[in-house]
Amino acid sequence: MTASSSATALPRHVDVLVVGAGLTGIGMGYHLQTLQPGKTFAILESRDAIGGTWDLFRYPGVRSDIDLYAFGYGFKPWDKDNAIADADEILEYLQETIDENELGPKIHLGHKVVSADFSRENARWNVMVERVSDGKRFTLTCNFLSSAAGYYDVDEGYSPKFEDRDQFRGEIVHPQHWPTDFDYAGTKVVVIGSGATAVTLVPAMAENAEHVTMLQRSPSYVMPAPRKDPLPLFLRRMLPNAVAHRVTRYVNIKKQTLLYNASRRFPNQMRALVRRVNIKALPEGYDVDTHFNPDYAPWDQRMCIVADGDMFKAITAGKASVVTDRIVRFTKSGILLESGDELEADVIVTATGLNMVPFGKIPLRVDGEQVNLPDHLFYKTVMVSDIPNFTFTVGYVNQAWTLKAELVARWTCRLLAHMDRHGYSTATPVIDDHTMTRRPYIDMGTGYVNRAMHLFPKQGSAGPWVVAQDYKADCQLLGKDPIEDPALFFTSATAKTFATAR
Repeated sequence: MTASSSATALPRHVDVLVVGAGLTGIGMGYHLQTLQPGKTFAILESRDAIGGTWDLFRYPGVRSDIDLYAFGYGFKPWDKDNAIADADEILEYLQETIDENELGPKIHLGHKVVSADFSRENARWNVMVERVSDGKRFTLTCNFLSSAAGYYDVDEGYSPKFEDRDQFRGEIVHPQHWPTDFDYAGTKVVVIGSGATAVTLVPAMAENAEHVTMLQRSPSYVMPAPRKDPLPLFLRRMLPNAVAHRVTRYVNIKKQTLLYNASRRFPNQMRALVRRVNIKALPEGYDVDTHFNPDYAPWDQRMCIVADGDMFKAITAGKASVVTDRIVRFTKSGILLESGDELEADVIVTATGLNMVPFGKIPLRVDGEQVNLPDHLFYKTVMVSDIPNFTFTVGYVNQAWTLKAELVARWTCRLLAHMDRHGYSTATPVIDDHTMTRRPYIDMGTGYVNRAMHLFPKQGSAGPWVVAQDYKADCQLLGKDPIEDPALFFTSATAKTFATAR
């Protein structure tokens, strides 16, 4: 699915340049157009289609793992019946957003940002862009740069080294690089992994495969959720769609917050609740404790959601199974396990995780000097210390990504308006306490997170340098608190001295 922008000329200078035309970038474009109508902006996307994650991943069953009433935009009601939506439905929703708001001409597909260098003297970014179709490179400039590229490496997923991998005679597939029209009907499939991708793949592939085995080193928390939310279906009978959407969105955000907070405050009770749900959903006598009872507390890692309990249904029907063991090596016909068992397979799917990268792997420089991101701190989880005129979006690990994306977009627009009112040309977060304790910005036990935290800026221990992962707190911090802050320094176009806005 593509935006209608491929023939529109890309300007060589814009006020705001947005990198990425997925859920975040499209939302940023809407807010810039609505709240900063006098600003020129462009959205660059390296791929040949909009949608980001939802266009990149093509594996069977790919869907949201949270309801679209919270995951969708606050400004565009989700009016489809499915609350947990397939990728195609989400892509259709994004294209509708582009068309309804005439964002197509602002989106430039097939344009990859290679590097960005901020000049303090000129108060603008010099951005090297590559046109993917022919490799031609050129420079454009912008006053403000915003990364909407998320934190997943779109080029390569994570796949650990498996001994004797090349001995396996069947097909080995990574979900991030799913072959077009791949036919696995009637085959024995082993899915390696226990995260959101794995629990989505298993029931989807079980519909056509002879059998699907999910092979996990250790279990994850897995909970069923209805694909269709009865609340909006009921409310739409009595209320306008927009009102029904607002009510449902409010209720579902509250439910998600309650579930997370309860998991953190009462981990043993929540563990017991999940266990009871799993026992009820699985066949009598099923070994729930081995396969679905992790040794960590709920939400120490992200909880997996299965729509309508489809994975549990596939297990009950005998179309799928779970094996909890460790891999010794691949064999010609499958996988040898530490227990001595061998899993036969025609197809092995390595749902072993993703690679996290900051800001789409774009090298950032300030006055020609390379920015070493781990030396810097996140400011309000929207800017980075000592990098002028740059915002970014990374969503919550415990809530819908889009909730944070919309807060960041509105805050960015507030910052731009503040700078215009005061005649400022740059805004830079500056750390005043260099002895502050520094921690990884995401503190979870998930493998793909731990592998990548050394690449990212850190969080501090106080003030705007803390990453809260708290939607309610961010509504205050980003939505209501004044832009003026002792840690945010400004310069004007005429005076090059730093000034804090107070």
